[in-house]
Amino acid sequence: MSTDDKRIREFAYQIWESEGKPEGQEARHWEMACKLAEAEALAPKKAPKAAASKTPASKTALNGKGGEPKTKAKAKPAAASKVIPPGEKATEKKPRAVRKPPAV
Repeated sequence: MSTDDKRIREFAYQIWESEGKPEGQEARHWEMACKLAEAEALAPKKAPKAAASKTPASKTALNGKGGEPKTKAKAKPAAASKVIPPGEKATEKKPRAVRKPPAV
């Protein structure tokens, strides 16, 4: 069995599992897996990361205060719950009322 067939078999199995392991869908799963494997083979390969990024911080990257490296603030992505699809209105959630414990 070639590596292509093994990869197609892996894809078909993943598709079968993701659909809840239905019976009688082998041909459809295999066809979908073939298309996925073909797309994967045609996709450009990612270049390996530069080895220089794994080296310790150099003196030029230090901020001059005790020899600590500079840190850049990264922009945080929006929370998935805050992203609103186009054409939909935002709905605000009401805060929950605090429940009082039962009197004993």
